[in-house]
Amino acid sequence: MGRSGSTLIERLLGELPGFCSVGEIVHLWRRGLVENERCGCGLAFADCGFWDDVGRRAFGGWDRLDVQRVLRLKDSVDRTRFLPGLLNGPPGEGPLALRSERYTEFYHRLYSAVAQVSGARVIVDASKHASLAACLRQRYGARMRLLHVVRDPRAVAHSWGKRVVRPDAAPGSSEPEMARYSAGRSAVQWMTQNSSLDALARRGTPTLRVRYEDFVAAPEAEFGRIADFAGHTGDPLVLGEGGVELSGGHAVSGNPMRFRSGPVGVRADHGWREGLSPWRRRLVTAVTTPTRGRYGY
Repeated sequence: MGRSGSTLIERLLGELPGFCSVGEIVHLWRRGLVENERCGCGLAFADCGFWDDVGRRAFGGWDRLDVQRVLRLKDSVDRTRFLPGLLNGPPGEGPLALRSERYTEFYHRLYSAVAQVSGARVIVDASKHASLAACLRQRYGARMRLLHVVRDPRAVAHSWGKRVVRPDAAPGSSEPEMARYSAGRSAVQWMTQNSSLDALARRGTPTLRVRYEDFVAAPEAEFGRIADFAGHTGDPLVLGEGGVELSGGHAVSGNPMRFRSGPVGVRADHGWREGLSPWRRRLVTAVTTPTRGRYGY
């Protein structure tokens, strides 16, 4: 689920040889193509040479793509309410499976073009929708590897309650601020998304679960596990006291950290312990009781 500290892990994966981190592709269709928001390189999406090249290779140019069709397909399959059918329906059969196949064809063409433009063999898509993961599972099977980053639900609820301006939003954007959830909604979403990702793992999707708290406590060891899982076979990434030198990238959508470059360190953020009001803490604790212990919280 978003606000779990996954952006730093995504950026670090993008620094590995043969890897390309592209941000949250699930939002590219609206935020990039319709609203022309800023790429991680700082340019507006339409002005970014990387994504212009990707669009030409994938679709013959972004102007050749029917974006509204993609968005209609997205609404017809990539939603939480469709998860039971995506997880339990017969593979490749029925109208939902057909819509999923049509929807993920756009992703397949996009990932293939990113691989060609970047020269990467591993594409890191930081999208947080369990429903998208379920759709992509039907297309890729075990070729897709799922990194399941989980964080204490009280910390997640505290983060979702903050008001944060989106620096990538274009003038007149329909979403000038990052989304905000109430403590109750955040707790329900935390339960739903994490349980859905667990269900994907039980159905054979290669999955590695990483707790945010373990990652910030021992970043080199945890990132070593992540890199191995993702197929990295070279030297480990050294996360010393000075941090890691992040290069510029072309991540679309996501945490504002995608705009950062230069040395970045790993540090724990436990501000929720003082910042989350007692009644909200009790509410999140109560709502997440059925599954919280599964993750050691």
